[in-house]
Amino acid sequence: MRHLKTLVAVLALVLAQFALTPAWADKAPIYQSGSGTAIDGTDPTSYFTEGRPVAGDKGITHKWNGATWRFTSTENRDRFAAAPEKYAPQFGGYCAWAVSQGYTASTVPEAWSIVDGKLYLNYSKSVQKNWEKDVPGHITSADKNWPKVLK
Repeated sequence: MRHLKTLVAVLALVLAQFALTPAWADKAPIYQSGSGTAIDGTDPTSYFTEGRPVAGDKGITHKWNGATWRFTSTENRDRFAAAPEKYAPQFGGYCAWAVSQGYTASTVPEAWSIVDGKLYLNYSKSVQKNWEKDVPGHITSADKNWPKVLK
């Protein structure tokens, strides 16, 4: 019986930790993958210059807005450093569709689109199909939700 009470007390503390975390921990302004980089290490300028995601080099990086960004060349790094808002994905690289729905989600480099010169990422190719059903409407909704969804 004593062990059961101890187990229940420990379990209650663990559950309380998870329950309280959202109340005091804001999400990072830039989504960073398990590798600790923005866009899972993909060069953000590649979407614009090559029309596709290209993995960045671990040795060519730039820190911006609390995240490490990788690039395929020093030219791309310098291009980004001069105008990061031009190349960085909207909504901190979180899933644009999720932000339009009022929450955040991770993204994959392969689920992307450029709309009016801005890069948008999605959780997956299937979620991207939802995004594509009403891109202007989703952008309007996401703009209203951003950055409140980080709280």
